Amino acid sequence: MSSLATLGADMHSHLLPGLDDGADSIEKSLELLRALRDLGFRKLIMTPHIMGDFYKNTPESIRATLEYMREAAANTGLGDVVLECAAEYYLDEFLGHKLSDGTEMLTFGGDKRYLLLETSYMNEPLNLFDIVFEMQAQGYCPVLAHPERYTYLYGRFAELEKLRRDQNVLLQVNLNSLAGYYSPGAKKVAEQLIDAGLVDFVGTDTHHLRHTDTLQQRALAQPHMEKLLQLPLLNRTL
Repeated sequence: MSSLATLGADMHSHLLPGLDDGADSIEKSLELLRALRDLGFRKLIMTPHIMGDFYKNTPESIRATLEYMREAAANTGLGDVVLECAAEYYLDEFLGHKLSDGTEMLTFGGDKRYLLLETSYMNEPLNLFDIVFEMQAQGYCPVLAHPERYTYLYGRFAELEKLRRDQNVLLQVNLNSLAGYYSPGAKKVAEQLIDAGLVDFVGTDTHHLRHTDTLQQRALAQPHMEKLLQLPLLNRTL
């Protein structure tokens, strides 16, 4: 397999310049945009981190940076890729305050109001179900980013199944997990999720060229990649 064109859209990346631990300049943003276009993507929904006091991004600052990147892309021959934005929200006390205060949340998928959520990789959040309930009560559809990377869930696959099937939390797997990029454990859980048909979205989670290079050189050749792309992934509806 040499392309991800059948997906159409990538809904998780960190290309917007200077907002988080992804691209730190517009030049790098455009370099990553070109690499993702070469992989077959024709739409990118870029999702900078919003995390407590660390990444204090707002809908206003993210949209302003999106407009800056759109203009730069158009001026460098990359205007054929549709660029949109949402955000990747970290589950902390600040997120709870935002929800209770009615703060605007950056979602994707139009009226579907998909909201991308991540947690600590190692420490299990005690209020995950409370946050999910509040999101759903406000009309959001929670999407858990890269569940295969949360080590506190290793050996507890039934809880991931319950989260998806009983709590209606959609699951987004990182494509590079199939290449073992993050860890053997992440690769194993990603494959389990694919085998169980529990993957709703896939994302590149691109921060830098190591991610796009791994996608091209290793992830595309993984046996589970073809099985993954046969699932009814919601990327194609974006």
